[in-house]
Amino acid sequence: MPAVGRVATRRTAGHGAAGHVALTFDDGPDPASTPDFLAALDALGVRATFFVLGSMLERSPDLGRELVRRGHEVGVHGWHHRRPLYPRPGRDLAELRAAAAAVTEVCGVRPRWYRPPYGVLSSGLAAAAHRLGLRTVLWTACGRDWTAHASPDSVYRSLRPGLRGGATVLLHDSDCTSAPGSWRSALGALPALADRCAALGLALGPLRDHGLAA
Repeated sequence: MPAVGRVATRRTAGHGAAGHVALTFDDGPDPASTPDFLAALDALGVRATFFVLGSMLERSPDLGRELVRRGHEVGVHGWHHRRPLYPRPGRDLAELRAAAAAVTEVCGVRPRWYRPPYGVLSSGLAAAAHRLGLRTVLWTACGRDWTAHASPDSVYRSLRPGLRGGATVLLHDSDCTSAPGSWRSALGALPALADRCAALGLALGPLRDHGLAA
């Protein structure tokens, strides 16, 4: 789930091409929920970027491979999902390197993107990502889908003001760090999100198609 006090520059927030909206998911892959997202995205004809946790990928490697097989992009969300309360550069680098290596080895693709848990980019995490050749991307529109009170309608209403060309959308395909069952609210909001982008003439897809400036 996002932190309240995140700080993002225009570059790290993920502002992309004027005709495109990037769809991203955090915290998976989760066998209890990610397959439902894959089915829904197939039905909508949409591809997305999944920021996976190394610990989750380790438990469900076949699901990680399935993300790629279905045409989705895989980014790195770290190994564990915890707040960087104190600078620990050595641990940060080791865990981020392990997570990136897991994506490469399990999914067969080299990750390009990194999103820190809670959106908190400490100096140590920033340095580690840079050293590993990962670009940090946060978000510009958040569905607030991690709470017990979220619903498909509330998620869509949270996203709608930020649905414009160049936006990066944050949702979650797992409730491993959220209220139990909260992923269903994100899942239920996908059709309305896709319809809104289509009505605005905006392509909805992964970060690789987002035209992020170098």
